[in-house]
Amino acid sequence: MAHPPTAGPEAEPDPRDQGPPPDNDDSGLLAALLDGMDAALVAFGADGAVTHWNLEAERVLGWTAEEAVGRTGLGGWAAREPDAEEIEAVLAAAMRSPGRQVHEFALLTKDGRRVLVRTQSSAVRGPDGRVAGVYCAFSEAHTQIDLERSIALSEALFEDASWGVVLVDADLRPAVVNAHAAGALGVGRTALLGRPLGDFLAQGVEEVEAALQHVLGEGAPPAAAEMWVALRSDEGELPRRCWRSGFVRLASPLAEEPVPLGVAWLFQDVTEAKRAERENSLLRFRSHQLHRASRAAAECRDPAEAAAVHLDFALAGFADHGLVDLVATPPPASYGALAEPADEACWDADGEADAAAPRLVRALASPAGSPGPSEAVPPTGLPVAYAPGHPAAQAYERCGSVRTSAGPVSSDGWAAARKWPDGTVHGLCVVLRSRGRTLGVVTFLRAPSRRPFDRADAVYAEDVAGRIATALDLAGAAAEAD
Repeated sequence: MAHPPTAGPEAEPDPRDQGPPPDNDDSGLLAALLDGMDAALVAFGADGAVTHWNLEAERVLGWTAEEAVGRTGLGGWAAREPDAEEIEAVLAAAMRSPGRQVHEFALLTKDGRRVLVRTQSSAVRGPDGRVAGVYCAFSEAHTQIDLERSIALSEALFEDASWGVVLVDADLRPAVVNAHAAGALGVGRTALLGRPLGDFLAQGVEEVEAALQHVLGEGAPPAAAEMWVALRSDEGELPRRCWRSGFVRLASPLAEEPVPLGVAWLFQDVTEAKRAERENSLLRFRSHQLHRASRAAAECRDPAEAAAVHLDFALAGFADHGLVDLVATPPPASYGALAEPADEACWDADGEADAAAPRLVRALASPAGSPGPSEAVPPTGLPVAYAPGHPAAQAYERCGSVRTSAGPVSSDGWAAARKWPDGTVHGLCVVLRSRGRTLGVVTFLRAPSRRPFDRADAVYAEDVAGRIATALDLAGAAAEAD
């Protein structure tokens, strides 16, 4: 690579100013390669004279190739004299050492500014194996530091990050996956590569792919998004998880125009936090509803009307329909007594009652056709035709709460068989007790648009049932007094 020393910059013509080189001359190719480099490059002959100076070196320092080539060393023009001594010593050491040597130097620009550069120096050997010179590739130190910082960030994200990171190509297939993401998806890091996201996500894949397509076309969204997904497994679909996701579009820095390389999908599992947040919000809402119901019921002169008020306030955001059934005649000895404490706060309706069903008469009911306040049912005295094993009968017998659902099978006729409004698929029956006596059962019903009742719902329903029972007991006492 090194040329013989020259007396001045005019002694060696610039290859760019010459005509097309002959077929056996590679100087034009060498000049094109040097000028196309992203790094600045200067080469020295064995005597220390500059033999090569590319366009990037001209951009960084301002000195042109005509001004640089032929000078001996860098002192007095591209470096201060005190700095030049250190640079020459390093370059001399690089000529005697194998491999590349990395250092940082302060160089001078043409306008007199000092620029800190990071250099890589290596000896250049001729065909006979002897050292013919040394080349020095350099770039501004802050540019190199930015590059190293970017590389370090990438390595940290893919090794030590507590967030999942998935690089998705333009075909929406994972190209790189970090350890955290692989653990969240339940597969190995290489098992994801090149496969559609639908192979691993049973739910939420449409939302994720839509977000990725939006980022590819429009850019990153302004804020993180929370997506509920469910993973596939050999045992079937796993419970849903909430992933707080951020998306960044990746574009090549080497292209003249931004060309999307894919999307970086960063996510973190926030399922437990979201569930706790939802539960706390639900508890605050239900507590507020109980408070409002108590305030409204306190203004009712008729205790039966107060019971209806409690039922209406309980239905808001909780159930679609509510029914209140009271005991028509004194129950058999097997009914009405407080059951022994059990491990469960509520039961599922999975068995038939052994004894005859209690005679329950409808007292209150919410409208089944259109929204409106609950109303008292005219006192006909005729019991509701509940079959043995009905959830209301089980709740009465157990002195507790009973949950029931139509299940995944067809629900046609399921509600009618239980004397509930059409469209009901979930039921919760809670016993009404006051002053140590069982007064009846309150039933909450849900349509298919709502989830089944759970234990937390049963606890809330028992609180409401206690207030309804107190109001109805007061109404019964008032009627007896009259």
